[in-house]
Amino acid sequence: MVPSYPEPRNLLKGKTVVVTAAAGTGIGFSAAKRATEEGATVLISDFHERRLGEAADRIADEVGTRPATFVCDVTQQDHVDGLRDAALAALGHVDVLINNAGLGGEVDVVDMTDDQWSRVLDVTLNSVFRMTRSFLPSMYERKTGVIVNNASVLGWRAQKGQAHYAAAKAGVMAFTRCSAVEAAEHGVRINAVAPSIAMHAFLAKVTTDELLEKLSAQEAFGRPAEVWEVANVMMFLASDLSSYMTGEIVSVSSQRA
Repeated sequence: MVPSYPEPRNLLKGKTVVVTAAAGTGIGFSAAKRATEEGATVLISDFHERRLGEAADRIADEVGTRPATFVCDVTQQDHVDGLRDAALAALGHVDVLINNAGLGGEVDVVDMTDDQWSRVLDVTLNSVFRMTRSFLPSMYERKTGVIVNNASVLGWRAQKGQAHYAAAKAGVMAFTRCSAVEAAEHGVRINAVAPSIAMHAFLAKVTTDELLEKLSAQEAFGRPAEVWEVANVMMFLASDLSSYMTGEIVSVSSQRA
């Protein structure tokens, strides 16, 4: 049984939040919505301009506050820097950066092309590096800030056809740990969530019913997570409640050992 949607607790009251890959129905959109509900002033970005506008309108309709938007291709450094500049202009400063961009796909290693490998790593891992590199200096200057990355349990666990995605997510985990040690010297925290399976419309389109049923059956609750259940953990990591945590990868999973 899916639990009730959480009541806001003002976890991010007065804070400013930037969320990447926030269009559509996935974890990024839910993180942006939850951050808005928790009292933050939010800017959302995505590569898809139309869907980005629709996401902002939906948040406005459901929460009552419309987030700012910025179209950004996270594989392009000039776009990333443009997003940073737009965020600083719109928000004044950035308290929280949520790196959510990622790209998957199922293909066996023997059939995988260089382009398939490189594209997944560029969107899923390199984007986290680019965004972090771009946003950290302003956080360092203020001696405060939080970054939350979206990893995956596949950074730890094996799944057929996911070598490129798993390698990228394992890289996100390692990058989170190493960058967090550097950032701690400047008062900035960096953590990550590692979801197992969170159901949303796009995932249902690109994944077979058989695989979704198999993955859901492996969960102790016998169901996938709701995207907002993953976003809830992101809100905790973004908030002052996790003030002693940095360099941590928090599994959002009910998988059996």
